[in-house]
Amino acid sequence: MVVNKAAKRLVEKRDFIHITILLLIALGIGIYLITTTVLIAKDGVFYIERAQKFSSDPIGIIKVHPPGYPFLIFIAHKSVTLFSNRASLQTWIYSAQSVTLLCRLLAIIPLYFIGKLLVGSRKSFCAVLILMILPHSAKYCGEVLREWPYILFLAGGFLFLLWGAKHGKWWAFGLVGLCAGLGYLIRHESTQIVVYGLIWLTLCMFRPKPCCVSRWKILIALALLLIGFAIPAVPYMKCTGQSINPKVKYIMKSFSFHTLPDRTDAPKVNIVAPNFNYNAAEVVSPNVLEALSEIFKTIGENLMWFFMLPLVIGLYYRLRGNAKFEEQFLITVFVLANVTMMVLQHCYCTPGISRRWSLSLIALTIFYVPVGLQVLGDWLSSRFYKSQGENKENPQLWFFILLVVGVAICLPKLFRPIGIDKNGYKKASKWLNENTVEDAIVAVPDKRISFYAERKGLIYDKKVPKRAKYIVEIVKDENERLRFAMAVQEKYSGWVDKRKERGKRLVIYKVMQ
Repeated sequence: MVVNKAAKRLVEKRDFIHITILLLIALGIGIYLITTTVLIAKDGVFYIERAQKFSSDPIGIIKVHPPGYPFLIFIAHKSVTLFSNRASLQTWIYSAQSVTLLCRLLAIIPLYFIGKLLVGSRKSFCAVLILMILPHSAKYCGEVLREWPYILFLAGGFLFLLWGAKHGKWWAFGLVGLCAGLGYLIRHESTQIVVYGLIWLTLCMFRPKPCCVSRWKILIALALLLIGFAIPAVPYMKCTGQSINPKVKYIMKSFSFHTLPDRTDAPKVNIVAPNFNYNAAEVVSPNVLEALSEIFKTIGENLMWFFMLPLVIGLYYRLRGNAKFEEQFLITVFVLANVTMMVLQHCYCTPGISRRWSLSLIALTIFYVPVGLQVLGDWLSSRFYKSQGENKENPQLWFFILLVVGVAICLPKLFRPIGIDKNGYKKASKWLNENTVEDAIVAVPDKRISFYAERKGLIYDKKVPKRAKYIVEIVKDENERLRFAMAVQEKYSGWVDKRKERGKRLVIYKVMQ
């Protein structure tokens, strides 16, 4: 008994040390990325503008787009203004970035324990460490994007689902539903956790031997799962008047209707064209192979390609028979479901696969990378010592070498400031801020220019809005100038990337009356 208690304390202390180290590393990287950010992502402007309108029109914001992330930004900004009366644009940006970083730090805890349940604490520590230093994964914590808030609740729900499935903790399914419901307010894809829970509990109900608990407790777990999800999700559904993700409706209608394209991560109330032509015999033929190729590419880019092979090897090694049924089932369903969602998104909504879409898939399968590195280390060790005519193998040394090489590949891109390739936008925004009146309307090809200038911006593609008093255009060379038949006067010209002083230029025109 005394030995068991001592061993338990040792394990808890080791977990605490592992998590503390990971938190410190992630915090250091996050602070560096936030303080060196040159330009936030395009979608970040959308989220901050929604947060700014939260106090004046909360119902309107809720109806247009999942309100979770803008609400977190709003709360963070309110907290900051308690200590400072000055509310500037940069305060909003820092508040939003801080929310993302905090969510990433909190996500480390459930991710670590998911890995511990799957592959053990040592490999889980290595896996989360790799996830923290992957450049694209890290940069999303310095951006104003909802990926890490979404992963926080996705990982929390998956942890309780895995724990409840492995140890028969029927009451944990209530927490699964609650995490999924809170995540639903950030991204509707969080609903997948509820679906996995329903499938698992149904499977347990009809198995010859129920999984560690009686069938009555399985029914209670099912009720808790749905109630937990309904607590945060149902009020939101009633407010918006819809219970199905608009993208899901869009995909369903794509099989029989002509519809308008939808853009990823952009708000849209009326997704389906009002004047569609019904044709029951017509079915959209998606290019699935192209979608799968794009998914493979984005996952490889997220993993810097070096960790791609270990991930595949680790998944194959564990799921072919070295993992328990709970792990095999839940991980397989998770991978297939997320790949399917990305294929449908590519085929029926927006062509192309963003690296952001695959981040959640990587975050919950990253634990198999150390497993793959260990398998590769064993193979390299046996080959190396065999060629040297020695019998003593050292697979741990090769595991460490592979890990160090992977980290070294990630570091140069990891510490590249966010938005550095468009630093000219900030200079143009500063000119607009200093040389135009506050109510000036600016036609811009990128909303970030008017956002940083703190001016009202109108996005244009081919036709400049008539209300615009200034026009910002990006040109490829000196000979290319304004394509529109308007009386204008050039006021500013500068490089998009000031470091190179070549390539595209950013030109500001004033519309002459």
